[in-house]
Amino acid sequence: MTMILGLESSCDDTSAALVSSDRRIVAQAVVGQNAAHEPYGGVVPEIAARAHVEILPGLIGKVLGEAKLSIDEIDAVAATAGPGLIGGVMVALLAGKGLALAAGKPLIAVNHLEGHALSPRLVDPDLGFPYLLLLVSGGHCQLLEVRGVGEYRRLATTIDDAAGEAFDKAAKLLGLPYPGGPGIETLAKSGDPAAVPLPRPLVGSGEPHFSFAGLKSAVQRAVASGEYRREDIAASFQHAVVDCLVDRTRLALDRSDAPALVVAGGVAANQAIRTALADLAKEHGRRFAVPPAWLCTDNAAMIAWAGVERLANELVDDLDAPARARWPLDETAEKVRGAGVKA
Repeated sequence: MTMILGLESSCDDTSAALVSSDRRIVAQAVVGQNAAHEPYGGVVPEIAARAHVEILPGLIGKVLGEAKLSIDEIDAVAATAGPGLIGGVMVALLAGKGLALAAGKPLIAVNHLEGHALSPRLVDPDLGFPYLLLLVSGGHCQLLEVRGVGEYRRLATTIDDAAGEAFDKAAKLLGLPYPGGPGIETLAKSGDPAAVPLPRPLVGSGEPHFSFAGLKSAVQRAVASGEYRREDIAASFQHAVVDCLVDRTRLALDRSDAPALVVAGGVAANQAIRTALADLAKEHGRRFAVPPAWLCTDNAAMIAWAGVERLANELVDDLDAPARARWPLDETAEKVRGAGVKA
């Protein structure tokens, strides 16, 4: 059995965790920064980075103390090395390098997206490779075939906004607090999803990629018109996002023989999205898997688990591993149209 210390600071959540190779989360601590960023309607990179510097050392001490372990008793240090806000990414990565060097332990520089991609396997030992992954978060919206640890084939990405980004922007327009996803989901429960005519960008086009910028603009116009209740706009927006995700994922399922559909990332916590995709998987005769909601948002447990998986495959990194603002899982994927494409 191996024990991995995971560190995460790629956006506005600071986290440390200890995870074992037998899938036990021995200790985990997460500190969010919503209150600091809420006045700005989104994450301010400089504020986030400074907070990570202040918070992370205490979290490392806390999880080691809860587990009654010293740094010398772990087997490796796994730290997010990107993608993300570069100032934040550097905090966890530099802390991980320092601990690995001081304790003489291997460093595992983890792609944050791989943390999401492998997170379902932390709680589902029966989920084997390959599987089709819909990765939906604040900064990314992709469909990938997960063929193994470090083996990914991208089938689709977003050509402008990611789904989570669209949720945050729609929520801001509706006067809801940051982050926007939970507020939209709650407000939508008392709204009519058919009340506001909103577009479904690229649905039915055969185009494999995602686009949410036009939907966001349509929400802006609906709010400005004053014709619709906030509840109805929220419900109609959420329903439009669901339709877009289902349409693109259906196309990917038709083109992939992977036996399971997996959904991960912060937006995967949305219950309407989970239900619609579970129905889609059933329709296609595929197994459906999604991590619990707490594992969908940014956390160090998924980074530590990715470290477990990578260490088992002898995938470790030198101490000069770089911090990266952008780091696609499939670095061989062709570029797609759109100046704002999120690789």
